[in-house]
Amino acid sequence: MLALEAVFWLSAALIVWTQLGYAAALAAAARVLPAASSGPRDRSRRSRSKSSPQDAYGDATPAGSLPALSLILAAHDEHTVIGERVANALALDYPRELLEVIVACDGCTDATAERAREAGADLVLELPRGGKIAAQDAAVERSRGDVVAFSDANAAWAPDAARQLVRAFEDPRVGYACGQVRYVGSQHGADANQEGVYWRYELAVRALESRLSSITAGNGAIYATRRTSYIVVDPIMGHDLSLPFNIVKRGLRAVYVPTALSTEKMVPSLVGEFARKRRMMSHTWPIVVRGGMLSPRGYTPGYALMIVSHRLLRYSTPMLHAVALAANIALVALAGGSAQALYAVTLALQLALLLAAALAGALPLRPLLVARYYVLTTASLAAGLYDWLRHGTAATWEVAEGTR
Repeated sequence: MLALEAVFWLSAALIVWTQLGYAAALAAAARVLPAASSGPRDRSRRSRSKSSPQDAYGDATPAGSLPALSLILAAHDEHTVIGERVANALALDYPRELLEVIVACDGCTDATAERAREAGADLVLELPRGGKIAAQDAAVERSRGDVVAFSDANAAWAPDAARQLVRAFEDPRVGYACGQVRYVGSQHGADANQEGVYWRYELAVRALESRLSSITAGNGAIYATRRTSYIVVDPIMGHDLSLPFNIVKRGLRAVYVPTALSTEKMVPSLVGEFARKRRMMSHTWPIVVRGGMLSPRGYTPGYALMIVSHRLLRYSTPMLHAVALAANIALVALAGGSAQALYAVTLALQLALLLAAALAGALPLRPLLVARYYVLTTASLAAGLYDWLRHGTAATWEVAEGTR
């Protein structure tokens, strides 16, 4: 009985910690601990008047201090959007002589390469199908910039996004920087995707991680590394997760630059979001299990706690929920008196979450939709693990539903 209680409460506590407690702990730490130092640029900011409205990356950067930048767009059959994406890149407020736009066509069977050249891309690589990471690797080899930045074919950067992003590298200890993605185009109704709710929470946590140490994951729409810091990883392992912690293991920082803005269409339906996250997790689990994330070598104690709290426990949430539910059912059956009443309440709470998710289709109310989003996306973590273990993970990728 005691062992069963310990299993239940430990599982429940770990779920609460990774979903809520970790963010609260970061917020509390940010109030009492100094921000991670960012070298001379930070010192100059601290010397400004307290009345200055500018934030960490908000002031203008003289063109003469900007590095040569190669912006790499990996694309597979993106002829419908690649011209617009290249035009958006060329319209950035960045000196043209310092900006190189590279389109890496990953086994394209349509007019992607032709449209990219027509739009003015500096270099278009027509590569055999090998996946996004392989295409990016090839582009980095051909690039000439001191900083290499990456984006998706369906993303759009704000005019000053490149300037904002590269400013992070004024600190010589920064090796990786990612910007802020804002999702647009969400639909309403019973099948609405609630990714925006989660994403705003995730970005708040990311900002706290960056302030205190380094981020534990980035995003594919807007990120960059020093060319000398770029790491070649297994083609099945995406950059979003594999680059930040590997950069940290090499003694550099991975930071979040919220003023570097990009927009991207959200998957419109929750069913589509489940499929997208399932595919993502089939690439994530190899990184966790054999990509170096589990090895503490190169982590500071604080960053190791971040990896455990925000990544390992988050990805283990389906298993933790299953254990908590099974233990709770057993405790209701075995316990007596007030203990039985307590475990009846905790079981009712778990079942209420599942019921709310089930009712969301008939009653598209925000709380029910959020509950369904949580249940299905949590299930996608386990589904991605199942896919990887049973079928392996291909290096290639497909366009997510409704994002073009």
